[in-house]
Amino acid sequence: MSSRSARNRQHADIGVLAARLLFSVQEQLYARLAEQGFDDLHPRHGVVLAYLDPAGIRATEIAELSGRHKQVIGTVVDELEALGYVQRRPDPADRRAKLIHPTERGLAQMRAADAVMAAIERRYARRLGGTGYAGFKRDLAALIGSA
Repeated sequence: MSSRSARNRQHADIGVLAARLLFSVQEQLYARLAEQGFDDLHPRHGVVLAYLDPAGIRATEIAELSGRHKQVIGTVVDELEALGYVQRRPDPADRRAKLIHPTERGLAQMRAADAVMAAIERRYARRLGGTGYAGFKRDLAALIGSA
């Protein structure tokens, strides 16, 4: 085993730790969603699903919020539209623009995902203690904000 591999097993850097946390949360979330009938979703869809709003949201806004390119967002929206989770509608504020709206299936998925994420957060808060978990989230947000 290379020294880098050994180091990242025993003393992982922030990138490795962040990736492990992301993969763990995704694994838990998508497994629970699949159990609830949303087995056609994959972690790549999360870049859009995480930012959906019942009132609609522009793809450009999802791109800004997620830090992903508009083309990536457009591809994922196409997939979610084909799966029946979202639909594009004209933006009443600018008819040239489109808003991404969740369908009934999309709204059901949003409710299910919110419940699953709340359960994951409760488990993590029990593991770290309420104050510790709140501090962890605050510190993580501060690190991300400084990137």
